[in-house]
Amino acid sequence: MCSGVSLMESYTAIGLMSGTSLDGIDVALIRTNGTDQVEFGPALTVDYDVSFVKRLRKHLGATSGCEELEQDLTLLHVKAVKALLDQENLKSTDIDVIGFHGHTLHHDPAKGITVQIGDGALLAKQLGISVVNDFRSQDVRAGGQGAPLVPIFHQALVGSQNEVSSPVAVVNIGGVANVTWVGDDLLAFDTGPGNAPLNDWVQRHTEQNMDRNGVLAEKGTVNAGVLRVLLENSYFDKLPPKSLDRDDFKVDLKGLNLEDGARTLTAFIAKSIAKAKDFFPTPVNTWVICGGGRLNPVLMEMLQNEIEAKVMSADDLGWDGDALEAQAFSYLAVRHKRGLPITFPNTTGVKEPLSGGVLHIPT
Repeated sequence: MCSGVSLMESYTAIGLMSGTSLDGIDVALIRTNGTDQVEFGPALTVDYDVSFVKRLRKHLGATSGCEELEQDLTLLHVKAVKALLDQENLKSTDIDVIGFHGHTLHHDPAKGITVQIGDGALLAKQLGISVVNDFRSQDVRAGGQGAPLVPIFHQALVGSQNEVSSPVAVVNIGGVANVTWVGDDLLAFDTGPGNAPLNDWVQRHTEQNMDRNGVLAEKGTVNAGVLRVLLENSYFDKLPPKSLDRDDFKVDLKGLNLEDGARTLTAFIAKSIAKAKDFFPTPVNTWVICGGGRLNPVLMEMLQNEIEAKVMSADDLGWDGDALEAQAFSYLAVRHKRGLPITFPNTTGVKEPLSGGVLHIPT
């Protein structure tokens, strides 16, 4: 918990995250003032069923014609919030605000486009709780990348820690991987693909949706030629701030078996994350890994082999590595209510610190 401001200035907030890994909805409750105070509460994950994941996949890249999908996704988020409230014996009136990320279908800030489906007004009406959503659009309209959005939350968490000293790199490995350099200032950007290509590879060849615990990669061999081609992508030389869509990288693994493909893609994730250090203002002492990728022991070992500094899981600091992004959106919702910025020149490339999000008050 960060401290320094009276609890009277705090909000009880719920955050919702449906990530590019397409696995489900993360729901997390925190109490925060939107600055230096963060008190963790309960969290849970509600998995999507197979049929809904197929619908999401079908609409990836779409910019219109998703009204029915958006409504159904929103109603699934309603159920997820109610599940947390029921689990904790809480009422709607106990919650001040919800931060609702929605689900990203298409992200191309160079063309001024970012599409996250999720009906904030419907969510607010169904739950009787104020909702903030559409966190990215204002930043993109102002010339920013619209991503990543969590760096200011990472800064708050790092500031509360005695176990690590800055500068620190906080890495989230979801469908796309991103890093926040937390030192005297903030720097953040997407490092490259996260779990998305690996998950897609496994799903194409098995009935599983991921390489759980790295068991497939553990049995495989890295194809050096394929890995070299993947790492030649010009994105890795581009100066940050920069961001990616889930499917920006075209991965060709023709000729590789399941295990070799899994290990090659795992090595690709590790090496592309390690490349991020070339852009840091100063070297970091510690890399803190969040998101589903931290649960893959093969990936974590590869990261440690690529990075000279200490590599650790967010859980080792008392953070919830699964819930952190959902917690971040509850934090951002509170910042919106307080009129505080959520994106910055060194995180999204926007010209000046900018607030974001749209508030929906239930009628």
